[in-house]
Amino acid sequence: MALALNDKVLTEAFGPSEGTALRIKQAVMVVLGVAALAIAAKIRFPMWPVPATMQTFVVLAIGASYGLRLSSLTLGGYLLVGLLGYDVFTGSSAESFGWAYMTGATGGYLVGFFIAAVAMASLARAGWDRSVVKMAGAMLIGNIIIYAFGLPWMAYLFLEAKGIEWVMQWGLTNFIVFDALKLGLAALLFPALWKLIGDARR
Repeated sequence: MALALNDKVLTEAFGPSEGTALRIKQAVMVVLGVAALAIAAKIRFPMWPVPATMQTFVVLAIGASYGLRLSSLTLGGYLLVGLLGYDVFTGSSAESFGWAYMTGATGGYLVGFFIAAVAMASLARAGWDRSVVKMAGAMLIGNIIIYAFGLPWMAYLFLEAKGIEWVMQWGLTNFIVFDALKLGLAALLFPALWKLIGDARR
């Protein structure tokens, strides 16, 4: 089913819309987006056996609110910063960083982040972020994309040594409840923000 990509995304609904001021706004958004991704990666919520973070929420929110071009630049910038060795990933550290970390257990999820943000940008451009039900559906699609890249890579690395139960526990089932909460938050937040913008313009 083709999407009618006619609607504005959230960040296009305020601030400058042309000229140098727009370019400055976009540059600031990219920098803030990269920073938000790095911060979200380090804020951990205790869950067993591995902690959860708000990073997938930030990834999908950037996709939905930034649009295709800016979300691609932001996610690409974030991955580049990590590739250069800076400690911006959930499990990275002074001893584990850069390319070695990115090709480890979470490598597939990092690729999934980029693809999911692009998908969210397209769905938001089609207006899915203005409806609670559609935004929940968009978040579900985004999460499925992330796991569709992350789980096969984890299985490739660990299935033979650890077994399928370990891969599923560490790669999926531990995060389902928290992902559902983040889905619900986004489904309520984005339509509410659009309503506020609409009310402010009346």
